[in-house]
Amino acid sequence: MLHPVSQNTSVFYVGIDDKTIDLFESQYPVPNGVSYNAYVIQDEKIAVMDTVDPRATAQWLENLTEALGEKTPDYLVISHMEPDHAGSICALTERYPEMTLVGSAKALAMLPNFCRSAPQNPILAVKEGDTLSLGAHTLHFVMAPMVHWPEVMVTYEETEKILFSADAFGKFSALDTDEPWTDEARRYFINIVGKYGMPVQTLLKKAAKLDIQTICPLHGPILTGDLTPYVEKYQIWSSYTPEEKGVLVAYASIHGNTAEGAAYLAEQLRSLGETVTVLDLARCDVADAVQQAFRYDRTVLAAASYDGGVFLPMEEFLIHLQAKAFQNRTIALVENGSWAPSAAKKMQSYLDTMKNLTVLEPVVSIRSAVKAEDETQLAALAKTIHEA
Repeated sequence: MLHPVSQNTSVFYVGIDDKTIDLFESQYPVPNGVSYNAYVIQDEKIAVMDTVDPRATAQWLENLTEALGEKTPDYLVISHMEPDHAGSICALTERYPEMTLVGSAKALAMLPNFCRSAPQNPILAVKEGDTLSLGAHTLHFVMAPMVHWPEVMVTYEETEKILFSADAFGKFSALDTDEPWTDEARRYFINIVGKYGMPVQTLLKKAAKLDIQTICPLHGPILTGDLTPYVEKYQIWSSYTPEEKGVLVAYASIHGNTAEGAAYLAEQLRSLGETVTVLDLARCDVADAVQQAFRYDRTVLAAASYDGGVFLPMEEFLIHLQAKAFQNRTIALVENGSWAPSAAKKMQSYLDTMKNLTVLEPVVSIRSAVKAEDETQLAALAKTIHEA
């Protein structure tokens, strides 16, 4: 896919849509694929802005040849060394051995680790505030460590006011997917970058000083027009602030009794006017469950006891929340156990490792089937959640 990014057709998109991939990073389902974005700036000097995943090297090189014609690129700007962006660097350097590799000192130090034979191209290590003139275009380099690797930088092109934003403002799905930006951008951010909220906040403060009219991320669509909604979402997500008032009811049920209790609780919450999302942790994408927990201000964890602990789909969910720095939320607990309920204690042990969580009392403890007295307790819990 080759098309101009800028109105004067000097900046081109040369990325690839990958619709054959099933799991991004071998863990996140991507039913609509993913894009690997790369760009070319045509000027007195030509700069290639990042490469693509090795899954797409051959097609990407064709796109690049179409953009370059007989010309040779002067620079390859490396934003991020993760293989889904840097995976074609080695092939590119073999084709253009005189091309200068531009990146942070940490990125250039990492580069030999990803090639069977280290590239012998000239290198240019840049730091915060450095610039590179291409002629009519000038690149400004902004360091973005831990967004979400230590070597990351973003690049601002001052003439056309474009921010090449690395993984920031990216999303899942191929570019030709017709869907709203927010949901898959949230799932991407929370699961890929979400642990590093403070570094993202630092980058947003730097970006606020720039006159940005276009954002060119390494995944997902190029963002133009009013950029405020995208920046606002990043402010919310990276500060661990609930995005919406609502309740996620996440349950892990073995024989269906806990699922019945979760459904009854959700029904009671909706009757109180709450927005509710219900997810079966044994069957849903855990990355989606994680993003929904970050989306809402309240979460119900309902799980069966299992081997003296908690049913494993719930434990896996809690491990993911823990890893992504889940915080600043209100939690309610529902457990089920036939003879020795243990799920609540195990869930609480995970919650105790997370910051700024309010766990509501009391815990509803069901003994196998949901009975009238359990429904009474669940209805009371719904009111407590509603008032929280």
